[in-house]
Amino acid sequence: MPRLFVTGTDTGVGKTRVATALCAAFIAAGKRVAAMKPIASGCMHTPDGLRNDDAEALRRAMNVRAGYAEVNPYAFLPAIAPHIAAMEAGRTIEFEVLDRCFERLSLQSDVTIVEGAGGWLAPIDAGRTFADLAAHWQLDVVLVVGLRLGCLNHALLTVESIERHGLRLAGWVGNSVDPHFERLPENLQALRTRIAAPCLGALPHSINSTDEAVKLLSANLRELEPLRHP
Repeated sequence: MPRLFVTGTDTGVGKTRVATALCAAFIAAGKRVAAMKPIASGCMHTPDGLRNDDAEALRRAMNVRAGYAEVNPYAFLPAIAPHIAAMEAGRTIEFEVLDRCFERLSLQSDVTIVEGAGGWLAPIDAGRTFADLAAHWQLDVVLVVGLRLGCLNHALLTVESIERHGLRLAGWVGNSVDPHFERLPENLQALRTRIAAPCLGALPHSINSTDEAVKLLSANLRELEPLRHP
């Protein structure tokens, strides 16, 4: 069953919108779905501790029961690069901690969706990136392309790096983050021509519900099934 890593061409391109929509689409297809935001910065103080909006959205979207610390093992207060936030907090990101959470969630689910932070090569520590984490877990990748000026270069460089890490790009989603982006259809066509992986949907600019995203992604869930080798 699918084990997916949702990454983006940059920060703020709609990874959580796509990840939560994928959760809803798989649940509608009758699957047990777990989601994870391994490392999150930009958290808020709550009576229960630090909480991240994206991680909370994923937790609400999944249908597997899990505590917040399993969904988001590393939470940091400032909205800065996670590796800098960890350094300032005097904490070390340990893959062993992430492994335990990922394994528990995966054992309970048919589908596991992991959302990164920032872009594909956002650092985790002095030597590792989120790309290394995706490779460590051998996850298929869903790329969210923020549709705005510069997206072609950002998307193609990210696709190239995903391939260099030996991972399968299962599909990509165009998410309109700039309502005034000129030549949107032409840019989408350029991406479809240059990216071999399927386009799972082109989402309109929206600050509201994920209903449109769920509808579009539901039609393409088969593309996200793991490859079967003879």
